[in-house]
Amino acid sequence: MITPATLHRTVSAALEEDAPWGDITSTALLPADAQATADLIAREPGVFSGGEVFTAAFALTDPSIRVDLHVADGDRFEAGDALASVSGPARSILTAERVALNFTQRMSGIATLTAAYVDAVVGTGARIADTRKTTPGLREFERHAVVSGGGSNHRRSLSDAVMAKDNHLEVLRQGGQDLATALREALSRLPHTTHVVVEVDRLDQIDAVVAGGADTVLLDNFTLDDLRTAVGMLAGRATAEASGGVTLDTVRGIAETGVQVISVGALTHSARALDLGLDLRMR
Repeated sequence: MITPATLHRTVSAALEEDAPWGDITSTALLPADAQATADLIAREPGVFSGGEVFTAAFALTDPSIRVDLHVADGDRFEAGDALASVSGPARSILTAERVALNFTQRMSGIATLTAAYVDAVVGTGARIADTRKTTPGLREFERHAVVSGGGSNHRRSLSDAVMAKDNHLEVLRQGGQDLATALREALSRLPHTTHVVVEVDRLDQIDAVVAGGADTVLLDNFTLDDLRTAVGMLAGRATAEASGGVTLDTVRGIAETGVQVISVGALTHSARALDLGLDLRMR
């Protein structure tokens, strides 16, 4: 999912940010010929993500460093598990350490939180999806982590699909047409066919947006009773997606209303970094 160009660009930028004129601590304190091995150790249980990013941080610092991953993205692990090992020049390993850990801790934290949401809705038929509430510049990494945790990606950018939200509809209504007609005419101007998502916040909007061409109706901040009513109103005419204030405490109840998709911004904007450490030993 992470393109080679994005991997190289993003990791290189992070390394440049962290050591713009080199790692003066490692250069001053460590012999140039010192060799070391370091183990990536889990301090807590979780779901792993970011193996290729972890590897790239070391490879772009020093191609002579060897990285052996002991788990794959999406694998679950326990506290104390060794997730990877790194061997090579001690200076280079310590120069890349923080960037490698920052990415892997962040991505594994997202994967772990996503897996908790996915586990919470098992058996309901609902899938958990992310949103565009990602860290600027890190979207590919963070959305990869969502998939590692068993979640799904929503549209990747504004260029990928139509998603008409309340502010779009407010402007669209200014033409004086009814919502269905205004939406249908607007969509007819698209240069190509694409998936269309339309957000509603009231039950009485549903029929109009379906008539206007919505493939998915995004039910924003609906009560559970209204979600059940909305699913019945849609009756397969469009995908029912629930969003807005979803938490681990509420997601099961939302899923049991019959919605097919639950989008959760917290997967990326509120996940905490997982506690992973790099334990070094001299060779």
